[in-house]
Amino acid sequence: MTASLFFAPNMTMVALNIGFIVLTIGFILIDQFVVTPFLQFLTLFYGVFIGIFSVYDIWDDLITRTVEGSDAHACHKLIPCCLPRCVGVQFAVVALVFQGLGLYLALVWMTSGSA
Repeated sequence: MTASLFFAPNMTMVALNIGFIVLTIGFILIDQFVVTPFLQFLTLFYGVFIGIFSVYDIWDDLITRTVEGSDAHACHKLIPCCLPRCVGVQFAVVALVFQGLGLYLALVWMTSGSA
């Protein structure tokens, strides 16, 4: 899979991917030899980072600008009582609720497993 990175036209993306691979391998080695729960916190950070980016993407694509081909417009055509921005706000609220629930459960399971 990483061999396909060398055929990518954007070298910045290749450098970022290789940097994340090296960083993750380094954190795995630190977890194995130095600090034990370090990899759990790294995995939690990656999950929260991806979740925050998804909420930002919902904000950018569905709430601040309304494009005719967006998911919010498709839901508005199916259920005409909600405006497209209202649908975008609903998507954002659901994403934030699931992000908070996932973060809470991850922290609870991490603290109960180390006791």
